[in-house]
Amino acid sequence: MSKLDELLVDVATLVESGHSNQMSLTVVTGGAVITGRLAPEAVWRQRVSEVLADSASLGEFSAVFTATARRDGPPAHLHFHMARILQGAVGIPETGGMYRVSIADVSAWTMGDFSYSDH
Repeated sequence: MSKLDELLVDVATLVESGHSNQMSLTVVTGGAVITGRLAPEAVWRQRVSEVLADSASLGEFSAVFTATARRDGPPAHLHFHMARILQGAVGIPETGGMYRVSIADVSAWTMGDFSYSDH
């Protein structure tokens, strides 16, 4: 296993500490570019649980996301909300989605999120 980017782990640790959910980040992982705001894992899990609970066909999965996350050291994942996968000149989904990305799989990153403008 390759060594994790310590600076990215530090950013994730600060977000996890609950100091802010306003950190915008763009990452490259598995050839995809994901851009959006980071959230603490507990906040991200709660939001995913709420979305699933509102679904007639996926409601039974809601409880999986309300389970308490195990903490053994620094964060291993980034939890994006209001995020988009950049594809050409559009972001998918347009309204933003929720993504969990392994820090070990991030090959590049930058502070801030990208948005497109026709102007």
